[in-house]
This record gives sequence, structure tokens and C-alpha cells, in this order.
Amino acid sequence: MASSLRELRQRKQSVSTTKKITRAMELIAASRIVKAQQVARAAVPYTLTLTRAVSALASVHDIEHPLLVDVENPKRSAILLITSDRGLAGAYSSNVIKAGEALRQKLMDEGQEVVQYVTGQKGVAYLDFRHREVEQKWTGFSDRPQYSDARAIADVLLEKFLLDTEQGGVDQLHIVNTAFVSMLTQTANARRLLPLVVTDAAAPVDPQPDEVIPYYDFEPNAKEVLDRLLPLFVANRIHTALLQSAASELASRQRAMKSATDNAQTLIEQLTREANQARQAEITQEITEIVGGASALSESAGNE
Repeated sequence: MASSLRELRQRKQSVSTTKKITRAMELIAASRIVKAQQVARAAVPYTLTLTRAVSALASVHDIEHPLLVDVENPKRSAILLITSDRGLAGAYSSNVIKAGEALRQKLMDEGQEVVQYVTGQKGVAYLDFRHREVEQKWTGFSDRPQYSDARAIADVLLEKFLLDTEQGGVDQLHIVNTAFVSMLTQTANARRLLPLVVTDAAAPVDPQPDEVIPYYDFEPNAKEVLDRLLPLFVANRIHTALLQSAASELASRQRAMKSATDNAQTLIEQLTREANQARQAEITQEITEIVGGASALSESAGNE
């Protein structure tokens, strides 16, 4: 019984230590998610203005651009999968990986070859474990992405998209990430990034009904401005996806760590009850042994 009581106390101490760790991680995620949301909101005005400018160029002026032209029978598509660098975030990475797998299977069913790009250690580990070739990977910034990270990714993807398929290029580019809806809801989704469909690429925040839509006059000409704006537009879309994913990762981690902390507290209470019961049983056994020994001595003395 003593060994059982000792084991219960050791388990309780171990769970208490785990609880401290999960509680600390919960508080860290809660403090960081506020900043992540602020950064995501701060990027909205630029995204909205850029979207309107590109929409005005693509819709008002009759311009053909490689990033806007659809291919009738696409042969090869690229997928950018955005995952996390660290674990302990619940089903965050697994949900976005499932969405990426569903998109990959859909494209393959259409007869397309799929080229894989990935950000985050979780996505890299998933693809490496299945021995799948990754065209390029980026890691180390999943919870704090910068615009420079998005621009580096955009440059690689644009170069790949502008190549002919005979030279290893792709006809379409899809992005799979997690959209931050609320602290309790984060949704993994997949959408086509290239060729651009600007009219369908709504900004994160819709304009107000009474808001005046500006009129744009492009200099030196619309084509040159479009050549400059479209790469910025693609980089901004990737940056927005990274920011949304970072906020979603932190929210998922906070929720997962809170659940782990609550479970640890429940287990501590259960182990405390079991330890108390084991201690009471041990005391009862000792008393029984003492009483039994005293009775034996009394009987022995009486027989003499």
C-alpha cells in the first residue's frame, strides 16, 4: 500500500508540473493573439485599397496580363500549404493539411500534376514522412510572419507561374490556409490565387454602404501600372493568409492549452482522492495490525 501511495503522490506531482507548463503556454498565447489580431487589422486598409486599384485596372481597361489569363485545360497546378512550426495547437495543422489533401486529390482527379510548396515545420514533416517531393519550403515564422517573408514566397511562386508548362511552370496556383473567424472558430480553406480573379478576391473587411469608391487615373499607362501592382497584390494576398494563419494558430493553441490545463486539474483532484483513500486504507491496516497484536499479547498473558 505504501508503494501505491508513493506512486500516486509522484503522479500528482508530475501532473502539477505539467499543469504549470500548459497554463504558462495558455497565457503566452493569449497575450500574443491580441497583437496578432492588431497586425491583421492594420493590414486591412492597404489590402482594400490595393484590391480596388487592381480591380479598376482589370475591369475598366481591356488589358491582357499573364496573371489574369485562364488556361482552358490546365496541366499542372501548385499548392501553397500554410501550417505551423510548432505543435500543441490542437487540430490547427491537421485541419489545414486535410484541406490541402482534399484539394490535391481534386486536382489529380482532374488530370493535373500537383507541385507542392509548404510553410511551417508541421507541413514539412507531414510531406517528408510520406516521401512526397516538396518544390520549396519555408519555416521559422509561422506565429510572427513579416511582409518580407510573404514577398520572398510570392517571388518564387510568380517565377514558377510565369514559366511555360513545358519548362516546368504551372497553370494555376492555389493557397491553403486557416482563416481567423473568431477566438472559437478558425476555418481551413483553399482558394485559387493565380490566375487572379480580382472581382472574387474580396478584402477582409467590406466597404461601408455610404463609402465613396475612388476613381483611379493611372500614369504613365494602365499596363505598366498593372505590371507593378499585380506582384504586390499577390504578395499582399500571401501576407494576409500568413497573418490570418498566425492568429488562428495562437487562438487554437490557447484553446488547446486551456483544455489541457483543465484536464490536468481534474486529474490532480482524482489523484488527490485516490491518495487520500490509499492513506486512509494504510492507516486502517496499521491500526488493525496494532489491535491484532495487542489482542494476541493479551491472550498470551491470560494463558500464562
